[in-house]
Amino acid sequence: MGKEKQSFDYIIVGAGSAGCVLASRLSESGKYSVLLLEAGGSDKRFWVQVPIGYGKTYYQKAVNWMYLTEADEGTANRQSYWPRGKVLGGSSSINAMVYIRGHKKDYDDWAALGNPGWSYQDVLPYFKKSEVNQLGDDGYRGTDGPMHVSDVSEDLHPLCQNFIRAGQELGLAYNENFNGAEQEGIGLYQTTTRNGFRESAAKAFLHPALKRKNLKLTTHAHVSKVLFDGKKAIGVQYVRKGKTSTVTAKKEVILSGGSINSPQLLQLSGVGSKALLDEHNIPVVINSPAVGQNLQDHIGMDYLYSCTVPSLNDELHSWWGKLVAGLKYVLFRRGPLSLSINQGGGFIKTRPDLEQPNIQLYFSPVSYTRAPAGTRPMLNPDPFSAFQLGLTNCRPTSRGEIKIKSNDPFEPPMIKPNYLSTDEDVAEMLEGVKYLRKMAKTKAFKDIIIEEFRPGKECQTDEELIADIRGYAWTCFHPSGTCRMGPDPEKFVVDHKLRVHGIDALRVIDASIFPNVPSGNTNAAAIMVGEKGADLVLSDA
Repeated sequence: MGKEKQSFDYIIVGAGSAGCVLASRLSESGKYSVLLLEAGGSDKRFWVQVPIGYGKTYYQKAVNWMYLTEADEGTANRQSYWPRGKVLGGSSSINAMVYIRGHKKDYDDWAALGNPGWSYQDVLPYFKKSEVNQLGDDGYRGTDGPMHVSDVSEDLHPLCQNFIRAGQELGLAYNENFNGAEQEGIGLYQTTTRNGFRESAAKAFLHPALKRKNLKLTTHAHVSKVLFDGKKAIGVQYVRKGKTSTVTAKKEVILSGGSINSPQLLQLSGVGSKALLDEHNIPVVINSPAVGQNLQDHIGMDYLYSCTVPSLNDELHSWWGKLVAGLKYVLFRRGPLSLSINQGGGFIKTRPDLEQPNIQLYFSPVSYTRAPAGTRPMLNPDPFSAFQLGLTNCRPTSRGEIKIKSNDPFEPPMIKPNYLSTDEDVAEMLEGVKYLRKMAKTKAFKDIIIEEFRPGKECQTDEELIADIRGYAWTCFHPSGTCRMGPDPEKFVVDHKLRVHGIDALRVIDASIFPNVPSGNTNAAAIMVGEKGADLVLSDA
């Protein structure tokens, strides 16, 4: 055990989307000392800062936990690769930067589960507080928050207009703000970028706060255990460069490790199902059977089309195309390198009786079918003109779990997604892919499509389409819900103030507390949880 023993008012474990917000807000007044511990290192890396660099960091061990799930029956016994950020900014440093908050009803449902203060009207001020939106205030956007949300429409590929026209032909309204009054419709995605650089939670919240004397950041610090005195959290133990250290918290320990690391750390520390803890010889601090349960994730499908007009493939495939794109970026911070490949999007109801959209659409003016397995070559697309129509399910009903495999804090936990384990999820994905084909048949696309080359015309019956979904569907990188918020300690891990049930001075504040995954990309919601969580901590102080 290292000799170093320090004390802080608050210890935050994990400098991800929520952890960076907490570090900033809890240290803001100067009244409290805050320690932020991060297992990864600095985000000051070229491919973290360049927006399209997420293709490079996708398999980069230096910034990525690179998790693998168990083989999953629902997806034809395939293992799913789950990149998660192991770097300042967490997954906000390696994600695709699409800024979506979710549907109003998502949050009203959270409140209805017994979580006062979490309805849409309650959380909207926190979404607004976190952002400064380039398009200005429309009643829903923030105008003076730390995180910049950009309108990149001027740089998007012209094929996005075909996508929008196709949606309008199918009766969708053009929606200029998916985070505004209405989520349904078709439009263009805004991104968490600023002046052509990625705007991660580290960049927006953490780096400006690090100038404060009362905030200390320690990187490469792998937290191995929360320390307790009876049922009160009093500190943590962490390993850095082979040396174990202990730090104590005068007020609270806050876990912000995300949906995989937070339940893993709770279980390693004796907070979890008694049967699991006994199996791994971990002394039980409290029997909390819900820890690691309720795992949810969106899954995605792509249909690919070759076309008669140039796509991003034509811009990026050749060496001179890469050179032009590189120069555009270096000189002006513009062009494909300054963007996400997810450019157009939408939210649709596949059945008229639904209360809210059940499918999110993605349009990418690019394709990567010739890529060698195990790569994500965003700068090496196919050598022919093509684009992809994609979708994810907004409100999956399948539930998985995360469990430690041993009491070794360095062994990755077992991840069982249980994708497509309900008939509803299968039916929704089937309706979704049929909608993609309907889009491809609209005049806006029919005139430019040569052929659908994935899955292709031989895939027609419901059985064939479902087999293709099970054989191809992939994670959308939105795992959440594993430390679910709610009133009953048997079914939930934290209460509506994000305090771990039955434990004093310990909170979980990250995407693992989502009772249900929001409809859409999850980074904005994780940042909102950080903002609201900070207020809950400070009001209790």
